[in-house]
Amino acid sequence: MIYRVIVSIAFVMVLLSLPAVAADGLVQKPSAHSTDQTVKRFKGILEKKGIRVFAHVNHRENAQAVNLELNNIQVLIFGNPLLGTPLMQANSTIGIDLPMKVLVWEDANGKVWLAYNEPSYMVARHGIANRQAIVNKMAKALKKMTNAATSP
Repeated sequence: MIYRVIVSIAFVMVLLSLPAVAADGLVQKPSAHSTDQTVKRFKGILEKKGIRVFAHVNHRENAQAVNLELNNIQVLIFGNPLLGTPLMQANSTIGIDLPMKVLVWEDANGKVWLAYNEPSYMVARHGIANRQAIVNKMAKALKKMTNAATSP
């Protein structure tokens, strides 16, 4: 009986630690680091892997430039044309979702989060059915890189 309770508690803890994938395909996971540090870590991971960072948007700095307040919210736009191009060849409209993006923000309680669009959701959104190997590769890489950026 005690063993079942311990196993049940462990199972719930594992479920609570998994990133949430919303119905809209958005994967959200908590970060053990500040917004700036999470962005820096993720950017460093991309650079080490030779993945191009196309842009870094700091929404807080942009808000401050027009005398408005905003929690620390940043976006990194990045990609690998070897993976993205075949998806766009299958359906050009996926170009609205590519290159890939991660959003890192601090919520009203000071908790830092990282979010990205799940690749399988994006291809389903654009009706792409014949590029599963690429989608799997993208999903696996995103999961691994975002876990590394957000974990202690």
